[in-house]
Amino acid sequence: MRFVTVTDPPDPTPPTTPPEHPVPAAPHRTGLLLGDRVRLFPEGTTLLDLLHDPDGLTAAGEKLNATPGETVALTGVHLAAPLPQPPTVRDFMVFERHVEGVSMLMGDGSGPVDEWYEMPAFYFTNPYAVTGPYDDVPVPPGCQVLDFELEVAAVVGKAGRDLTIEEAEGHIAGYMIMNDWSARDLQGPEMRVRLGPAKAKDTATTLGPALVTADELAPYREGDSFDLGMSVSVNGTVIGSDRLTGMAWSFAEMVAYASRGTWVRPGDVLGSGTCGGGCLAELWGRRGRDALPSIQVGDVVTMTVEQLGTLRNTVVPGVAPHPLAPRTRPPHRVARPH
Repeated sequence: MRFVTVTDPPDPTPPTTPPEHPVPAAPHRTGLLLGDRVRLFPEGTTLLDLLHDPDGLTAAGEKLNATPGETVALTGVHLAAPLPQPPTVRDFMVFERHVEGVSMLMGDGSGPVDEWYEMPAFYFTNPYAVTGPYDDVPVPPGCQVLDFELEVAAVVGKAGRDLTIEEAEGHIAGYMIMNDWSARDLQGPEMRVRLGPAKAKDTATTLGPALVTADELAPYREGDSFDLGMSVSVNGTVIGSDRLTGMAWSFAEMVAYASRGTWVRPGDVLGSGTCGGGCLAELWGRRGRDALPSIQVGDVVTMTVEQLGTLRNTVVPGVAPHPLAPRTRPPHRVARPH
C-alpha cells in the first residue's frame, strides 16, 4: 500500500501584498494512493495516528478499502510529505561508494575510517524542516554552496528498544525517498568544531512522495536490501545514479542500532545516507570541484527511486542570516590551523 498526505493545492496567484491577518495552513488529509486517485481517511486522521494503530498500517488500509469513503483525484490535491512532522529524523551513512568519494574531496582519499565498518553511524536532524515532494526549497541562510543528497528512508511502525536485527526488520512500516539538503560551506566550519552538522542541514529535508509499505517491496528483495534503481537529475540532466543494494548496512541493522539503550517509536524516520553518486560533494571529490556547479536559485532537483516514486523540488531564495559577533580568542591561546 502507498500512504500519502495531501492538502488543497496552493493558490496559483498569491496576493501581491501580505494579508492583514495570518492565513491558516491548509488542513492535511491522509489517504491511500490508488493509481490516479486518493482514498481519504476520516478528517483528523494522520499517518502518525495510523502508525500507532495496534493492528498495523496495512490493516488500517484494508479497513479503509472495505468501507465506502471519500476519494479525490490526485491532480486535484497537493502532496505534502507523508509525515509532515515526524517525531525524529535520524540520518545514517551506509553507502561505501559515497564515503569514498567524499574522502577524495576532503583531500586524503583514504575512504571510510575503520569505525565506519563497525557500526552504522548517524546523526539527528530537524523534524521541523520536513518539506513535501514537490514543494519549493529555500536556500539556507548564509549558504553559497548548496547540495542535495539522494537517500531512501525507513519509517518505524512499532515501538521497541534494544532490538535484535531480526526483531528490527518487523518494526519497519515502510519506505520513502529522502533528500537531505546540505549547505556545504556551512557544514565545513561546523564539523571542524567537532559538532554538527547543524545549520548546514536543518533548513529542509524532503520526504515522499508516499510511504510505501514493506510488503510492496518484497518482490524486489535482494539479500538484506532491495534491488531498486536510484537517480538524481538537475534541470533534466542526470547527475548520478546507484542501486539500493549498494548499502553496506541494512535498514534492519540501522533500526537495531538506533534502538540500543533507547526507544524507536512509530513515525521515526531513518535515512540511509547518500547513495553512490547521489550528491555533488561526492562527485566533486571524484571529478574535481569545477566539474559541476553547486545548486542555484531556480534549479529543479529531481530524484527517482524505482517503486518509491519521484521528488521534484525547485530551489528558491532564502533569507539573510542575522549576524553574530564572533568571540575574541584569549591572547594566551594560539590559533590552530584548519
